[in-house]
Amino acid sequence: MATTLRDVARHARVSVKTVSNVVNDHPHVSDDVRRRVREAVRALGYRPNLAARTLRTGRAGLLALIVPDVEAPGLHGLAREVVRAATSRGFRVVVDHLGSDTERAAAPARIGAPPGVDAVLLGADMVPPGLIDAQLAAGTPVVLLGESPDPRCDQVALDWARAAADAIEHLLDTGRRRIAAIGARPGEATGPAQPRTLGYRHAVHRAGLDLPAGYLRTTAQQRHEDGYRAARWLFAHEQRPDALFCYADRLAIGALRAAADAGLRVPADVAVIGLGDSEEGRYSRPTLTSVSADPAFLAREAVALVTARLDRPDAAPARITAPHAVLPRESTRPVV
Repeated sequence: MATTLRDVARHARVSVKTVSNVVNDHPHVSDDVRRRVREAVRALGYRPNLAARTLRTGRAGLLALIVPDVEAPGLHGLAREVVRAATSRGFRVVVDHLGSDTERAAAPARIGAPPGVDAVLLGADMVPPGLIDAQLAAGTPVVLLGESPDPRCDQVALDWARAAADAIEHLLDTGRRRIAAIGARPGEATGPAQPRTLGYRHAVHRAGLDLPAGYLRTTAQQRHEDGYRAARWLFAHEQRPDALFCYADRLAIGALRAAADAGLRVPADVAVIGLGDSEEGRYSRPTLTSVSADPAFLAREAVALVTARLDRPDAAPARITAPHAVLPRESTRPVV
């Protein structure tokens, strides 16, 4: 038989009304009680009756998570944490991806949230023009995961400029002085890659280092092959860099392969650092130093913003900055 609110209440040693308040995210519940109820929900595998909720509240209890590419390193972990956070608040999650530029051009009508969802969690990197407009016009709340200049939406983002600067400072601490970057978008004055570029430039100039022409390499996408091609170009530069800062782990993995094909040793000849802390990077050879976000924090805060927005649709948009950390591994080990 399905687990009921009464079962959860008995397990958590609280009233049925309290369980209902926690599941529906009412604010007037103590942190200790909220924790006990959520632990009971997970332990018993409780799932709300979505049909009954829809009739009672007008909400389906369904969130859409839309990301640029479901195969991108790091997004598996984020999706898992979003599902976990949403489940603890009584939501289910449907996951979709934006696809490549070619896929979006071929099927523009497919891009967007499925009908009937209560809100959209949208990965802010490379959002197609008009997607946010379409969701807001349909009355669907949007919470952005990542850096976006759009002031209309709630947002949970990393300080990418600070993360990039911290990555450069780590490379400087290991003795590197010719630091190139891979991943800027061609012709991009604003957008998700721009804060990384600003952080990179700021940290390099603050260290009093020159930035030779060509050291900031643009890429069309953040694929392995983009990182590979950019790194091979840099390795042929007359002032070959001794470190590469890559805007995403995928680019960094491509750069590692490019270094091996060019006969360069990592980190003895060139250090490599990425962004995203992907599982792929943790098992590459050498293991990849990366700047990590906290996917559990991102997911938890994003789902909390969803519930707050559904309760207070006219409130001013909120912005939450997620923490980050440089995780040193073999690819930037100091050379003695």
